[in-house]
Amino acid sequence: GQLLRIEREVNLEPDLGAAAYAAGKLPNGPAIYFEKIKGYEKKDVVLNVHGSWNNFSIMFDLPMGSTVKEIFHEMARRWDRFPIKPIEVNDSPLKEVIIRGGVNLFNELPLFRINEYDGGPYLSKAIVVSRDPENPNIQNLGIYRIQVKDRDLLGIQASAQHDIAIHLRKAEELNQPLPVAIVVGNDPLITLVGGMPLMYEEDEYEMAGALRGEPVEVIRAETVDLMVPARSEIVIEGEIIPRWRSIEGPFGEYTGFYSPTMKQAEIRVKAITRRRDPIIFENLYIGKPWNEQDYILGLVTSVTVFKQLRAMAPEVVSVNAMYCHGYGTIISTKSRLGGFGKIIGAKLLATPHGLVYPKFIVVVDEDIDPFNLNEVMWAIVTRFRPERDLVLIPNAPASTLDPTGYPRGLVTRMIIDATTPVSPDIPLEGLSIVEPPEEASRWIEELKELKGKGG
Repeated sequence: GQLLRIEREVNLEPDLGAAAYAAGKLPNGPAIYFEKIKGYEKKDVVLNVHGSWNNFSIMFDLPMGSTVKEIFHEMARRWDRFPIKPIEVNDSPLKEVIIRGGVNLFNELPLFRINEYDGGPYLSKAIVVSRDPENPNIQNLGIYRIQVKDRDLLGIQASAQHDIAIHLRKAEELNQPLPVAIVVGNDPLITLVGGMPLMYEEDEYEMAGALRGEPVEVIRAETVDLMVPARSEIVIEGEIIPRWRSIEGPFGEYTGFYSPTMKQAEIRVKAITRRRDPIIFENLYIGKPWNEQDYILGLVTSVTVFKQLRAMAPEVVSVNAMYCHGYGTIISTKSRLGGFGKIIGAKLLATPHGLVYPKFIVVVDEDIDPFNLNEVMWAIVTRFRPERDLVLIPNAPASTLDPTGYPRGLVTRMIIDATTPVSPDIPLEGLSIVEPPEEASRWIEELKELKGKGG
């Protein structure tokens, strides 16, 4: 029930963008497989692969109906197997067709605009592989917005907070192009790790192996010195042109607003390798939350930040960074001493993700479930003292996509410490929490059973 096949012929626009949006609004939204795209014989499209917690349950071999909290803890458990190194293979269906020179992306991919006023078609769910020019042992996988500008020309947003921006800066200092491989149609877990804000030297293939429980198979690209997922459908090989920027956008973004046009780097495509009949061109609807974008980035960001914070402060219990790419983040923690919640909020800003994204940070006690907004709001209204527990950091780095930034890329960050004050802080006087009746748990189970029987 988590894959719907559309057998009738559909148009690239507006059908695919509208269907992807619609799938994200269905309860337990399924993946949608389009078998007939007008004008593109044998070039199918799949959308919303990551677009529900039921789809995540399938990915992680969990029971259907698993909650986001259960999936969070399963992903955190699998993280502990990191690293599982990839295995290089010499042959793959990915090499069945190799096109060198004369590439026309519009012939190879059923490209379409996701939203009406996008500046052109985008590859919004592809994995971009790049390598540190000074340290070839460091390779990165990331998801960045990629505009198709011409048959062999792409625009890419390599923002300063991303690892690829470090690679590009180093290449441009040497006045050299930066080789990249753009991978379309991936194992869903490869896509997830591409959205993880890992530490710079951590390897996404090794993390994908940890999440899968077995090594990822990789194969060497044809025209660039990069390792790509051997089981993917299509790889576009090329180079980022050094010291060159051109207008890109606008593009409907995860904030729910169109980002303006910006000067971005460009990629000249050199080659394509693919399966003989690639099964999938996988793309992603992006817009006002919630959509597939939020499912992909929300959970992996939460787990990654949790593990990174836990390494700095073992008191951290859980993290919810599900809201607008972590612009809003909730952290549950034990308190070591008075004011500890504020320090935890500040530590978040020292993580790779924290560099630009978290703007509204709430820190709560360990008895509060950060995935339960009713509990979080209760903690704020009963434990937060604005005159003592509010921290504002003006003129702090931000994503250039944040519509509140002025100028773009600068915002005020806010930490709300909604933990119970402990010594030497001034305690909240005369507090005694109302506990549920002792027999409540038994009654909950009995009532569930009666309800299940229709009684």
